[in-house]
Amino acid sequence: MRTSRVCLLFFVVLMAACKKSGPAPADSAPSGGTAAPAAGDSAGAIRIGATLPLTGAESRIGGFYKEGYDLAFAEAAQNGGIEVGGKKMKVELTLLDDTSTQATAASLADRLINSDKVSFLLGTYATNLVEAQSVVAEQNGIPYVNGGGAATAIYKRGYKWVFGLLAPVELLAESIMKWVDTQQQAGKLPKPATIALLWENTSHGKDFRKGVTDFATKTKNYTVVVDESFELSGKDFSALLGKVKAANADLFLADAHLPDYITMQRQYVTAGLCHKIQSYGARGSEKQAAEALGKKNVEYVLSAVWWSSQLAGKNPEAKKFVELFKSKNGGRSPEWYQALGYETARALFTAISQAGSTDREAVRAKLASLKIPSLLPGGELSFPAEFGQQVHAPFVVQQNLPDGSAPVIAPPEVALGQGIAPNPGCAK
Repeated sequence: MRTSRVCLLFFVVLMAACKKSGPAPADSAPSGGTAAPAAGDSAGAIRIGATLPLTGAESRIGGFYKEGYDLAFAEAAQNGGIEVGGKKMKVELTLLDDTSTQATAASLADRLINSDKVSFLLGTYATNLVEAQSVVAEQNGIPYVNGGGAATAIYKRGYKWVFGLLAPVELLAESIMKWVDTQQQAGKLPKPATIALLWENTSHGKDFRKGVTDFATKTKNYTVVVDESFELSGKDFSALLGKVKAANADLFLADAHLPDYITMQRQYVTAGLCHKIQSYGARGSEKQAAEALGKKNVEYVLSAVWWSSQLAGKNPEAKKFVELFKSKNGGRSPEWYQALGYETARALFTAISQAGSTDREAVRAKLASLKIPSLLPGGELSFPAEFGQQVHAPFVVQQNLPDGSAPVIAPPEVALGQGIAPNPGCAK
């Protein structure tokens, strides 16, 4: 499986490099760094392309990101467009379905650039899709802003056209471990504590594993007794969960996309497992998980996420977004997926406005130097060069409670509730 992914990524690079249009290498810009304006640009509209997994394994989350993109474009339209060089220009989105497939995400990005002639790209969702698609953007020298790929591998390649709004998964894991550590220091968890660690076999999962193991090594108060990977879109995790059960660990920490979280947690409950601390990384508080599994079966699960609507009480940009989203969606509250989709588009719009031009190099330079108020935790958006143009905003940690709420419990400056450890649902 790992070899096939490497081969696929090589194919994507080769495909992009061999286009008859002759895209420039990664360290240079096509046509001296300035793209010819897209057909829509000359008519007073900026054409922006994107793909999302609207069908396939990631379709539910892809639909949420679409809601975020749609909201940002609708807001821009309501304002008469975005300000560019002293005049208003409309922004138009060409959105295609990449079917949750890596090769499709890459080929459609190529189509958007070289056939549909878009001026800029917004990224897809899921690390493996972003990882492949960003290669095409870099090869063609087109700004690529994504809120769906968090693995550090995406941003360690020296690319200059790729920008990411999701902070690294290593920091996600560290955020969970920091809260766990406060509970251990308070005498609520064993010291030392043992960890059963399961992680998806992707760059995302490897970053999660590194975040947990690095923290355990640094503090010397934790021992990883199960350290196993699994493939995406799994149907049967019983063998892995058998190893977890045999290890009798204190903490169960897994990194999983939403479909795998639901499948694994269903089998976890069926196997009669219970741990003092349980987390699926960024998954846990989703309404669709509680609906699929039953509210009782997701109680006390921890999650660390890139954003929460609970930030609206202290962050003006988050408040503005939540109010806008609710007004357009019948009062429904957004999750982090919609927020990151919206903020991704807003970041690109802001860079275009600041550049005062649709020139690709000018917009890329503005993205690289961008520093604006943001709905993200921490309240600021920038793409630090030292991290490969990947945002390093803090995470918020949530915990599912029996009443169906999932309050933010960390960091302290934005916490709205107290976390509970150990899990009171486990037998003594």
